[in-house]
Amino acid sequence: MDGNLILHNANLFTPVGSEAARGEEMANISHIRDAVIVVENGSIIYAGEKGKTPDVEKGKFTCIDAEGRAVIPGFVDSHTHLIFGGYRPDEFGWRLKGESYMSIMQRGGGIQSTVNATRESTPQQLADKAQWFIDRMSEMGVTTVEAKSGYGLDTANELKMLEAIDILKNREDQKLEIVPTFLGAHAVPKEYKGRTGDYVNLIIKEMIPLVRDKAHFFDIFTEKDVFEIEDSRRLLKAAREAGMELKLHADEIVTLGGAELAAEMKAVSADHLLHVSDEGIRRMAAEGVVATLLPLTAFALREPFAPARKFIESGAAVALATDLNPGSCFSGSIPLTIALACIYMKMTVEETLTALTLNGAAAVGLAGQTGSIEKGKRGDILILEFPELSMLPYYVGMNCVRTTIHKGKVIRHP
Repeated sequence: MDGNLILHNANLFTPVGSEAARGEEMANISHIRDAVIVVENGSIIYAGEKGKTPDVEKGKFTCIDAEGRAVIPGFVDSHTHLIFGGYRPDEFGWRLKGESYMSIMQRGGGIQSTVNATRESTPQQLADKAQWFIDRMSEMGVTTVEAKSGYGLDTANELKMLEAIDILKNREDQKLEIVPTFLGAHAVPKEYKGRTGDYVNLIIKEMIPLVRDKAHFFDIFTEKDVFEIEDSRRLLKAAREAGMELKLHADEIVTLGGAELAAEMKAVSADHLLHVSDEGIRRMAAEGVVATLLPLTAFALREPFAPARKFIESGAAVALATDLNPGSCFSGSIPLTIALACIYMKMTVEETLTALTLNGAAAVGLAGQTGSIEKGKRGDILILEFPELSMLPYYVGMNCVRTTIHKGKVIRHP
């Protein structure tokens, strides 16, 4: 009966629609008490009042009584660096003593440290390591996750990282959907130090043609002393010409104009945005670029949080994600992401739910398939321990997901 599910006595909370909710629309949450949800062959065929349930052969369905608990869509973690070799706890200690992220990177630590460890790992080793994190994500209610390459920084090792993602995607018992993103433009590797243009050429001429069918998205770290605006524009144009959708790490460390570039290139999302300009916010909102905000990273780096309220008040679509990675944010905590968004970024619980579900799905091109509990969407559903949505931030930094359901299959249940 995997993929066939009837969930009743649900206190249902969900955004609605098949595209990102923008601005004040993010607070629009459909609420149905005593709802019934029917999932057949992994897809939702009904979600609504119990008196209008379709006639199905109940013996072919798993039945779950939600007992009046809050039921919400599965979370979409739309920005992670899930695949990596090694760890970097020493750098965390250095930052506690006052060193900056960029100063650590400039002296050979940071991304390059993870590149070294990743290059020494096999695809299977990378996949097995990532599976542990996937298991933890599923426990916190993640049913879709984006996974980036970007710690290979040469053709063979970038392909190896994408191979590891493919191994994970094709596991028969995989607990969630995985969306691969190519991030070969994550940093300039040590062998190309001082020759950024040559590395850009390598990505354009060699990597993009090989990865275009293995990753739907092309991402880039647009940052001062990494890939600045002109190199970023050149790379993004090449990726788009190859048929890839675009993402940017933008305006994370300094105000560089990454948000404006994302709008110019009509990227699907621009992420981080801690130092975004008001003009960048305006242009992203006008072009419908999803602002993917990563409060765990700001928290870990002791940086100011991204201006979520400015984005929302400008009519932009805001998504939230964890940015799980071995350096600047070694955390995949959805509960802490929710707490930081509500307490420090001043997002309402309704906006936060939309940002972690429908808008997260939009940030990975899947808003037509998941991110809300509606007829025709994938059966990605969570039952919380408590009856009210307001418990998500109130139970500060703690997991209140009781049951995780992916494609109508119960992944975790007491």
